[in-house]
Amino acid sequence: MPMMTAKGNPRKSELPAPVARSEAKAQRTFAETYDNAMEEYDGDSSRAARVAYSSLKHSYEKVGDHWERKDSPGPSDSRARSGGPNPSGRSAGGVDAEASKDHLYRIAQRLDIAGRSTMAKAELVEAIDEANQKATADSRSGRS
Repeated sequence: MPMMTAKGNPRKSELPAPVARSEAKAQRTFAETYDNAMEEYDGDSSRAARVAYSSLKHSYEKVGDHWERKDSPGPSDSRARSGGPNPSGRSAGGVDAEASKDHLYRIAQRLDIAGRSTMAKAELVEAIDEANQKATADSRSGRS
């Protein structure tokens, strides 16, 4: 997983693909948090990845096959809001479920999600998460 180059930039080949397709600050946030968590948790790569994604989700949201800076930093879903070593609540998979319905609608519009105009906020979050997963899978297989 992530390691920094001599210039302090993460090695893209070691980043998860959606993070590698994101802006440099998102890449550094993930990589630095991951590397620090690897030290903190004695090389537990699974836990380090969870911590790194949690850190990334504080300032970024998943849109399609990459991460974009959120309008305002903060927890992205009920799971992140609960915090601590044993968080409760549901993860929205990188979707900023705490954003306004209008913001989520605009994201759904960008992702060309059918039926978005009649969806409730929770439905938009779910539809965006599904579209994000599909976009990431398509990028992995070269079908973008």
